Amino acid sequence: QVQLVESGGGLVQAGGSLRLSCAASGRTFSSYPMGWFRQAPGKEREFVAAINWRGGTTYYADSVKGRFTISRDNAKNTVYLQMNSLKPEDTYVYYCARGRSPLRMGTRMSDFDSWGQGTQVTVSS
Repeated sequence: QVQLVESGGGLVQAGGSLRLSCAASGRTFSSYPMGWFRQAPGKEREFVAAINWRGGTTYYADSVKGRFTISRDNAKNTVYLQMNSLKPEDTYVYYCARGRSPLRMGTRMSDFDSWGQGTQVTVSS
């Protein structure tokens, strides 16, 4: 089972930027797609972005398209989420996740089987 540890969250003003990192343990990191989700208290976890094993294909939620960029460094077993032009409505706990199958990159929670503990992002107006 892979372990995922997120970092980089914090408090930022609207219009600012943050970069989240997710460090993965295990030797299979580079074989699987990775994703970022976010969740507010009492709400369902929602998809943010995903990237395939090689980094050549990415998916984004419409709400973050053009502002967020997902990337990965397989040599470092790390996936990143660069968040620019942040808005107060981007305030969530952000989670990284590993894809369930090396062969399929999805956008649903059921497409991922390992999750980090989450990192809080708060955007002030």
